[in-house]
Amino acid sequence: MSTVVLVGAQWGDEGKGKLTDYLAEKADVIVRYQGGNNAGHTVVAGGREFKLHLVPSGILHPGKVCVIGNGVVIDPEVLRRELESLTADGRRLAALYISERAHVIMPYHRLCDELEEDCPDGLRRLGTTRRGIGPVYTDKYAREGFRVVDLLEEGAAAALKSMAWRKAEVLRRMHGVDGPEPEQVARDYLAYAEFLRPYVRDTSLLVHEAARAGKNILFEGAQGTLLDIDHGTYPYVTSSNPTAGGAAVGAGVGPRVIDTVVGVTKAYTTRVGEGPFPTELTDETGELLREAGREFGTTTGRPRRCGWLDAVILRYAARVNGLDYLAVTKLDVLRGLPALRICRAYRYRGREISDFPARLSVLAECEPVYEELPGWTEDVTGVRTYDGLPPAARGYLARLAKLTGVPVGLVSVGPGREQTIVLAKFFKKARRGF
Repeated sequence: MSTVVLVGAQWGDEGKGKLTDYLAEKADVIVRYQGGNNAGHTVVAGGREFKLHLVPSGILHPGKVCVIGNGVVIDPEVLRRELESLTADGRRLAALYISERAHVIMPYHRLCDELEEDCPDGLRRLGTTRRGIGPVYTDKYAREGFRVVDLLEEGAAAALKSMAWRKAEVLRRMHGVDGPEPEQVARDYLAYAEFLRPYVRDTSLLVHEAARAGKNILFEGAQGTLLDIDHGTYPYVTSSNPTAGGAAVGAGVGPRVIDTVVGVTKAYTTRVGEGPFPTELTDETGELLREAGREFGTTTGRPRRCGWLDAVILRYAARVNGLDYLAVTKLDVLRGLPALRICRAYRYRGREISDFPARLSVLAECEPVYEELPGWTEDVTGVRTYDGLPPAARGYLARLAKLTGVPVGLVSVGPGREQTIVLAKFFKKARRGF
């Protein structure tokens, strides 16, 4: 048995979907452990592009088992549409199971999210996806949420109507708007309960038994380290724990089950939404990265902010996740730039700092301290070995490993499964790389 946690090492959007799909070939069980349909993973398989939001990225591998863990929040209508689109052409999928303990997004969560983002004074504007993710996690921790299993109870209709009425009162008082009609909420969600019923399992037990049986398990996180509710650039964060520690809680297993943690990073840096971004490029180079990398959100279509690679962020991600390897994506996007930069430290009020600050007021004043490396002009999209990469590309990767203290175990040179250079066997405890 070997288990791997795949986490985002930046602000999300690092290409975890492709790598989950790629590593799923070696896994028996693939577990999505947090987040909701605010995440978007793009997977290219058989020349076709799939945009996944809730379903684990291993779903395109028949014969595998995919799990939506208890740490995930589920919009049932989104899940239904996603599954319908995946099977529209008769495609065979992996088996899918949903945790009975996963919380459910309600229509008043989405409405509340929109109203707070549109608040006239702008005090609550965080740049969310408006999918109701923050409000559903708020209700989860306020013990006012509905789990999947709660929708299957005999008294679900009364409970749904009661909570919908209560939330409608809150919406009227706070925002002056009418909430969803309680009777309609009950009808809709009882119907969703029947849609969900065949997939519902005690997935904690399922994953535990798979581990005891010696199966290979891949834990898939959404978003990234700097969007973690505890360790990210708060308050410009998501409402769950994308970091590796969240895998144990969000899948319902003990931390000792985890063998290897892989941090996914782009060969540059991007982020979506508000908040400080020390290496952001607002010039032609930033626009070039955006266009060449197709840096537009899978879920929202919003253009991503782009900048040079930030080793300060990656060292922080290595620490809070316990990274064993880095997986570097979109190396091909850097082709043609005459010189490349990596931020090795920040300069704050005349002094150099090498650790990522918690205070956003400090981060907003930080200036990147760069190292400059040569670029390359060769097309790397057809390269399949590390030695086949241009010397400048190998030098760039080697410097990244040196600055972060984490070996590079995988390099992606394009969106396809085959456009992947593997330098480590992730489903083994043996540690290799360069």
